[in-house]
Amino acid sequence: MTDLDKNMAEADEKNWHIRVDDEGIAWLTFDRVGSSTNVLSGHVMLELEARIAELKESRPRAVVVNSAKKSGFIAGADIKEFLQLADEEAAYEITRKGQKIFDKLESLPCPTIALLNGFALGGGLELAMACRYRIMTDDVRAQVGLPEVKLGIHPGFGGTVRSVQLMGVLAAMDLMLSGRGLRPRQALKTGLVDQIVPARHLERAAIQMALKPPKPGKRSLKHRLLSSGPVRPVVAAMLEKQVAKRARRDHYPSPYAMIDLWREHGGDALDSQYEAEAKSFGKMFVTPTARNLIRVFLLQDRLKSLGKVKNFKVQNVHVVGAGVMGGDIAAWCALRGLNVTLQDREAKYIAPAIKRAHKLFQRKLRDPRLVTEASDRLLADVNGDGVPRADVVIEAIFENAEAKQALYQALEPRMKKDAVLATNTSSLKLETLSPALSDPGRLIGLHFFNPVAKMPLLEVIAADNSRPEEINKGLAFARRIDRLPLPCSSAPGFVVNRVLMPYMLEAVKIAEEGVPLAAIDQAAEAFGMPMGPVELADTVGLDIAYHVAQVFADAFGLDVPEKLKAMVDEKQLGRKTGRGFYEYSKGKPVKKLDDNYEPPGDIRDRLMMPMLNEAVACLREKVVDDPDLLDAGVIFGTGFAPFRGGPINYARSRGIDEVVATLQDLQASHGDRFAPDAGWSDLKQVDSPE
Repeated sequence: MTDLDKNMAEADEKNWHIRVDDEGIAWLTFDRVGSSTNVLSGHVMLELEARIAELKESRPRAVVVNSAKKSGFIAGADIKEFLQLADEEAAYEITRKGQKIFDKLESLPCPTIALLNGFALGGGLELAMACRYRIMTDDVRAQVGLPEVKLGIHPGFGGTVRSVQLMGVLAAMDLMLSGRGLRPRQALKTGLVDQIVPARHLERAAIQMALKPPKPGKRSLKHRLLSSGPVRPVVAAMLEKQVAKRARRDHYPSPYAMIDLWREHGGDALDSQYEAEAKSFGKMFVTPTARNLIRVFLLQDRLKSLGKVKNFKVQNVHVVGAGVMGGDIAAWCALRGLNVTLQDREAKYIAPAIKRAHKLFQRKLRDPRLVTEASDRLLADVNGDGVPRADVVIEAIFENAEAKQALYQALEPRMKKDAVLATNTSSLKLETLSPALSDPGRLIGLHFFNPVAKMPLLEVIAADNSRPEEINKGLAFARRIDRLPLPCSSAPGFVVNRVLMPYMLEAVKIAEEGVPLAAIDQAAEAFGMPMGPVELADTVGLDIAYHVAQVFADAFGLDVPEKLKAMVDEKQLGRKTGRGFYEYSKGKPVKKLDDNYEPPGDIRDRLMMPMLNEAVACLREKVVDDPDLLDAGVIFGTGFAPFRGGPINYARSRGIDEVVATLQDLQASHGDRFAPDAGWSDLKQVDSPE
């Protein structure tokens, strides 16, 4: 079925349903056909417009807009459909059309109530804001938000205007500029929703509000003052200053565009504000940043789809090794609803992990009842009693092949036949570990990243002899715990560490040449990296960085800087010891740099080109054999500048010939470590087949 056929078929389907109850209240229910989640497509919006016209004609006592999906209200607009737009004008037109449909909803001559039974995001929240009232479930997992900034765009169906009207400029801008969601109590406090009730009372609350609608609240004096003509430029400048701490205008223009809209049009008539919003949306949509961030969003969906494996259910997990990684893996699994047993040599080694887990549960769950339930799912297990019932057993002990092999020999006879056996090794090849097993094909790698609760990627590693069904189970497990699975072949450093290590080692070499550390980090951050390589090494831990560097030195002949070894010997291990390359004050690095210092002109390329070169080597060696998946892995595993779309995407946009020429120039100036990988010619052939 072509996209045109699909759109025509959808036009014939009924996604919106109207039911009028005995009280004369019309229930306008959204139930997107053929989807488990409600999203707003072009035909869905046109159908909504038709239903609104029917309601205007029938004049019900009130209208309640609700969702038939258990997953929530509306997840936003169909971003894949937006990608079909040809240019800025097309983006403007579809946005302006959506605004006018929501205007018609807002103009209905009766109370309108949006019933938010979970999430309401992006266009979904914009629709809810076009209603006169909003009632939200009090479920702590529910959230409302305007995350468009994460796609390089901004709200386009009136959201930049209505959010300020409802919440005031400071709260509205915080919501839009951050892209984060608000939980029910936060949404109520800001005025974004009018009431929160238990899910079972949502419909009753809507009926009561429809029969006795509350009087609309008045804008506070503070809101009127901040939005006044003389004050707006001052507030806008303050907002710009806050955004500049996190993102540059040339990298991420959309947050600045939202501030500009409010500064320049916040005092205009509403229709003028909506017109300006639509024009700005069109401009943002065609920027390279938006195109790349939307690409990243779709790559994320693709990683998620890899975990759709049937016939493998996970409920019990056993983790061996209660150190930082093992303990945090266990905590995350318990947080995601699994029963977890955590094993180590003695209870005293497990206790710190349990304590850290409790703090995680408190931070993430907030509700004391949910915190208690999560804590009850995580048990200390010195004797390994959880092994026989575990669906997944994860080994997370220290990096010693003999110790791991001995552990597998003890675990294997006690495990269920269909249970997954996985190692969290960050540097050892699985082929060196699996021979200890009577069934070597069952061993896979599940490589988590630190901190486990923040890093979304999970490398799922296959050895030469790993059975495909075991890898599929690993992919399914990753999705069960809400991680993004990246299937990789067993190779030194896998993908993320492989790509990161040359970047970090080059930073040390540049520092040894006398370039200030802060200037090195500044160059990487100017490229768009969330953290410079020097601070990253300190954050990872110089002992870990040195260990991985030695693995790379053995595998690829890289030189390990003497400075790195000396610092490890002196126990200057980075953030965790308070001193590494930087000294740390209250957990933050102390960076000093003369404002007049001019760094070497090639410093940015010296840092970034090794990452690109190593990424291409991973493709050539088929550690990952899909350029898009590799880009996704590097973005979600290293934080590689998302607005550039990943290392391979960036190389293509810069031009492969130019990248190769730059590597050759660096090779001539700084050594053979910059020699272009043979994989560049393969990549060019794929892009330009004869």
